[in-house]
Order: sequence, then structure tokens, then C-alpha cells
Amino acid sequence: MKKVEELRDGHVGPLILKYFIPAFIGVFVNALYNIVDRIFIGQGVSAEALSGISVIFPVMMIMMGFGMLIGIGTGVYVSINMGKRQMDRAEETLGTGFLLMIISSILIMAVTYALKVPILRSFGSTEETFQYANDYLDIILAGVLFMVVGFSLNNVIRSEGNARIAMISTLLSSVTNMILDPIFIFWLDMGVKGAAYATVISMFVLMIWVLYHFIKSRRSVIKLKLQYIRINKGILLEIIAIGMAPFAMQVAGSFVQGLLNKKLIMFGGDLAAGAMGIINSVLTLVVMAIVALNMASQPILGFNYGAKSVDRIKQTLRITLIWSTVISVFAFVLIESFPGAIIKVFNNDSEALYDIASHGLRLVLLALPVVGFQVVASNFFQSIGKAGLSMFATLFRQVIILLPLLLFLPVFWNIDGIWISYPISDAVSAVAVAFLLYREWKRLPLMLQNQVEEN
Repeated sequence: MKKVEELRDGHVGPLILKYFIPAFIGVFVNALYNIVDRIFIGQGVSAEALSGISVIFPVMMIMMGFGMLIGIGTGVYVSINMGKRQMDRAEETLGTGFLLMIISSILIMAVTYALKVPILRSFGSTEETFQYANDYLDIILAGVLFMVVGFSLNNVIRSEGNARIAMISTLLSSVTNMILDPIFIFWLDMGVKGAAYATVISMFVLMIWVLYHFIKSRRSVIKLKLQYIRINKGILLEIIAIGMAPFAMQVAGSFVQGLLNKKLIMFGGDLAAGAMGIINSVLTLVVMAIVALNMASQPILGFNYGAKSVDRIKQTLRITLIWSTVISVFAFVLIESFPGAIIKVFNNDSEALYDIASHGLRLVLLALPVVGFQVVASNFFQSIGKAGLSMFATLFRQVIILLPLLLFLPVFWNIDGIWISYPISDAVSAVAVAFLLYREWKRLPLMLQNQVEEN
């Protein structure tokens, strides 16, 4: 097959670039439509509505976490089995993953509906923002299945080497959302409910598109076959092991975000929570470029790990590390130079929101140059099946370092203590991840020796 030959024999640099361009376009537009939601709400409804939507962010992170658990776990294991030339096993992995997507979606919807009010209160919703958050969440929960299935299967499309099709999937969903946002929010005067409806409809479009790819399209490398839509215990454990790190990252990030919202409201009021929503949007744009690099490298790493091609693994990692650092440094210089102009894109009516957000943005992103390195390293561990290392690299920053800092630093420095918790945790975790990555790099030749012995 052409895709298999490409992953096995194609020149690594051009191959990463070939996969990166559609991945970047896809994730950029995806991040953009999430940001457009906030811009439309901030400009068209109110600053309080923007704060209300920021409260929903941790809940959305958990939903996306399940999509990452299953989608990334399934995608990586598909790539590894393709590298081993076990195509039936790859299709069986897809079938098991698909059933897991449906089961998890039902559970997410049921549990979140049942615990909706305490969840919103625990994540920082106040009397002024509760109704906005509640209206948005009610509608989003109705579309959880579309979100999880669409996001997860699109990741598998990318893992089988169809980066361009995965880009088209994301563009289709994102453009649908951006077209519907102004129609529902402004023309139909539906406010935050309109933004939620636009998101759910766009996710439904994505789900239909990716299902068509795996069922009918001739461009798919593997197929979603009825006989494989069942739980295979061995595959289930592999999917969970590989996908647990990004899932843990999302869940930990959700609880950190919940704590963050409460601390922000405690030390800066509702507008501080809205400011963090803006900062998260800016950070998302930067990280999405690095995520696109990871998306480009993952099928190459996974395939060649299955094929035991150590030289190609090292070359892929080296190129990805260099470019992720270039992106991080460039973004750092740009943001630190023009923080105010960036903030005004989201809201130019509230001077108080502008002051809080522009100051917070500069402090939160002080260690941005090392963020790209961390994201790539964690993805590397994940792509070669090192689930434990990937989990540690992910949780070390969020739980072991950032969480205690958020608890204690605001006591001494108020809201500035919240902002500087981020660069401190980024810097400390970068050192720990660098040590782990160096150790695994040195161990890779042993895998090459095993490959020679087995042959």
C-alpha cells in the first residue's frame, strides 16, 4: 500500500512537512473556531457571559479527555500494527475503539447531567455567570456523542497516514461552526445558546464525515467492519494504556482549571476568570502549532516503532524537537511584545478586563520557550508505547508542580501568585522531562540490537 511504503521508506524531513501542513491548517482552524466562540460571546453578549463560558472550559476538557483517551490510544495502536503489517489487528483495534467511543459518550452525558449544578459551582460559577454556563452546558451535553466519535475517529484517520483527509474533516467542522456562530448569536439573538448549538451541529457534521471515511471511502487504509465492533480485552487494555496519558492530562487540567477559576474569582473577581479564558485561547493557538507537529510525527514514530526502525525514530524526534522550540520562541517574542493588542481582539469594552488580561498574559507565558519541548517529549513517549513515561511527563507539571503552586503562591502575591505559577511549573517540569527524554534516547540503540538478533 502507498501509505505503508511512505511511512516505511519516505524521507523523514519532507514526510513530516507533508503531514504537518494539513495538520497545522486543521488544528489552527479548530483552535480558531473555539476562539471565535469567545470573541462573538465577549463582543456580542457580555464580559460576564465570557466568564460563564470560561467556567465550562474544565467540563469540556474532561469530555475531550475521553476523546483523547480512545482516539489517541486507538490511533497509536493502529499505527504500530500497520508497522508490524498486521492489518487485521489494526481494523480490530478500530472496531474496539469505536464501541468504546459510544459507551464513554453515554456515560459522560448521564453523569454530567446528574451532577451538573455541583460541577458548575465547584468550577467557579457565580450568581452572575451560572445561567450562562448552565445554558451552554445543557446543549453541549446533548452532542457529546458527536464530539467524542468525531474527534476520536479523525485522530485515527491521521494515524493511518491520511493527514490531508483529517485536515479536511477539521475544516469542515470548524467552518460550519464559524458560519453558524454569527447566525445564531446575532441574527437569531440566541446568545450563548446559539454558540452551543453551532458547536453541536458542527460536531455532528464531523462525525458523519469520519464515519463515511471508514465505512465507504476508498481512501481509507483500514475499514470499520461490523464483525470487529466488539470489545477485545487485549486491545482494550492497549488503547487505555496508550491513551491514559493524554486523558490524565485533560482530567488533571480540568481540575486545575476548576481550582484556578475559584482562585481567580477569589483574588480578582469574575473578570479575572474571563481574563484567563482569553489567556487560554492565546496559549491554545501556540500549543496547537506544536500539536500539529506531534500529529505529523505520530504516525511516523508509531509505524517505525512497530517496524523497529530506530534511525527513523531518532531522526523524526530530532526534527520535531527543533521546530517545536522555534515555534515556542517566536510566539514568546510576539506575545510579550504586543499583549494589549491581542487582548483587544477578544473584548475592547471593559478596561478592567483589558488590564487584568494583558498583565496576566505576559506573566503566564514567561516560560513559553520550553513548552514546545515538553509537549513533543510527552508525545514521543506516547507514540512509542511508553505509557508510564508519557503519564509521568504529563502529570508532573499539572499535579505535582502546578497544583501546589496555585494553592500557596496567591496567599503571598494575590493574583500575581496565580500568574507566576505557570512559568515556574513549566521550567521545573522541562528539566525533569529533559532527563527522561535523554535516557530513552540513549536506550534506543538497544532496540536496534534486538531487531538484528530477531532477524
